[in-house]
Amino acid sequence: MSAVCSQALGAAAVRVCAAAPAVTALASSVSCAPHIWAPARGLITPSLSAVADSHSPAVAVAAAAASHGAVGDRPARDWPLPSTASASTSSTYLWQQRQERRRRGSPWPALAAAPGHDSQHTRAFSSNFSGAGSSASGGGARPGLATAPARGGAGQAAAPPRPHMGPAGGLGAASAPAPGGGGFQAALGAANRLRQPSAIIPSATRGPGAAGAGSPPPPFAPSTAAAAAPAPAPAPAAAAGAATATAAAVRQQAVRQLSVQPEATVYAGPSPRNPARVTLRTIRKKYEQGEQLTMVTAYDYPSAVHVDAAGIDLLLVGDSVAMVVHGHDTTLPITLEEMLVHCKAAARGARRAFLVGDLPFGCYETDVRDAVRSAVRMLKEGGMDAVKLEGGSPARVEAARAIVETGVAVMGHVGLTPQSVSVIGGFRPQAQVAEEALRVLDQAQALQRAGCFALVLECIPGPIAAAITRSLTIPTIGIGAGGECSGQVLVYHDLLGMMSHPHHAKVTPKFCKQYAKVGETISAALQQYRQEVEERAFPGPRFSPYSISSSEVHSLAEALRKRGMGGAAQAVEEEAHRAAEAKAQLAAAAAAAGGGGPAGSKAPK
Repeated sequence: MSAVCSQALGAAAVRVCAAAPAVTALASSVSCAPHIWAPARGLITPSLSAVADSHSPAVAVAAAAASHGAVGDRPARDWPLPSTASASTSSTYLWQQRQERRRRGSPWPALAAAPGHDSQHTRAFSSNFSGAGSSASGGGARPGLATAPARGGAGQAAAPPRPHMGPAGGLGAASAPAPGGGGFQAALGAANRLRQPSAIIPSATRGPGAAGAGSPPPPFAPSTAAAAAPAPAPAPAAAAGAATATAAAVRQQAVRQLSVQPEATVYAGPSPRNPARVTLRTIRKKYEQGEQLTMVTAYDYPSAVHVDAAGIDLLLVGDSVAMVVHGHDTTLPITLEEMLVHCKAAARGARRAFLVGDLPFGCYETDVRDAVRSAVRMLKEGGMDAVKLEGGSPARVEAARAIVETGVAVMGHVGLTPQSVSVIGGFRPQAQVAEEALRVLDQAQALQRAGCFALVLECIPGPIAAAITRSLTIPTIGIGAGGECSGQVLVYHDLLGMMSHPHHAKVTPKFCKQYAKVGETISAALQQYRQEVEERAFPGPRFSPYSISSSEVHSLAEALRKRGMGGAAQAVEEEAHRAAEAKAQLAAAAAAAGGGGPAGSKAPK
């Protein structure tokens, strides 16, 4: 049990110890489950000892058990702890342990099942602690309770009912208290549910005699003798309110301890919990119905978020990141490890689009096993749905077949293959003569037979792309290959016009259409920011939201002067005065613009 839980239990016990029925129930609880109460013994024991002389003898029993940490002949520290914080599991565990000791003849309290209930869910602990001459205790007094009066003997009153373990894990009396009471039970229930945030519900909202609407029945019911005992009276309103506040604090602290994530997820933003993902079945259905497929090449989280929000079908994390993001002249320098980093980032941003990861140069050419190993890493570590490899030579076809047989979907790529730039002599269009066109067609058909689900056709004439598309039974994605392909793909940075420098305009592919000029907007925004900082116009009062009271400013200035830091003290006072005047002027301007609103109106944030 955590320190927060122990403090909550101890504080709740102190508040309710003024009521004799509550003390009786608490004493019975301590006696029943010392392994639960042991961490809070330091706070509970003084309260029990203070009222032991004026209330039921059960208090003396609980005081002795709490102070010595033992019940019967077994110390509390030796009690085996259950594997979960749920009190219902704890009670089931204790019941099994006591049944085992009973079968072995150990002097433990007798167990009785409530009549008329299922034995699996309604067995309860008998609350009669056997004294001298009791048959349940084997005819002898229990050594651990030598200082307490014997219970269950002749002339002794029946012991109070033991609290049962409710379904939500709370420790309560035989019948739940009415709304507004039971602050102690609320605190204890919240403490027992520290690891179950979905089940943290205030006990005060539950109806009498039930754990709440829709809750399952408690796994244990009191025995016949215990059920006949009167239920404890509700705690005073003040104590209940204080205990409820304590329970709320425990619940809040419990929720905070369950995650390292901030309360507001800033970058993820609002999004549907279960968006309908694009799958191979989705792609195949659109292809068979003649609908165009859309694909965008993106490399990081923000671009993937934009692509996903736009409803794009496929997102390709291409090896062109080597040129677009890393500034290389070709795609060859990028490594598999670097590609995995970009794949992970894009996978966190795209929750709907079908993700395809490009296998970089050097990770699949040497051996089929290397190709399979790299493809598996793309899915397991990069979070991709499929991989793409370039070329249609026999070796590439064999690699594609091996990857597909492994269980990884493969997208092929023919035409201009940037990874073969050293062989083809640069970034040149392909299939401009009949012989090359037939070679590209043969490669496309070979990749289809190897099991590829789609092909990228790059930088080939439109008629050749149309012929290849007509001859295949899988979709073709064109990039600089005309409009007769099954879909189109462009690079995120190219279609948005990210690169506005004249040098980049020269190297932008001829087939790329710029749907925006984001680069110009970015450049203008950066220049404006630089200018405002140089002129001290930014941040200004509007973007300086944090303030300090005048009294605190005065205290800080005095402390700084005592340290001999007069200049710092003067700077604090001057800046505080300047900020107050600026915010007053901003508020006045906002009030005037709003048609003379109230004088106390706040400035816009």
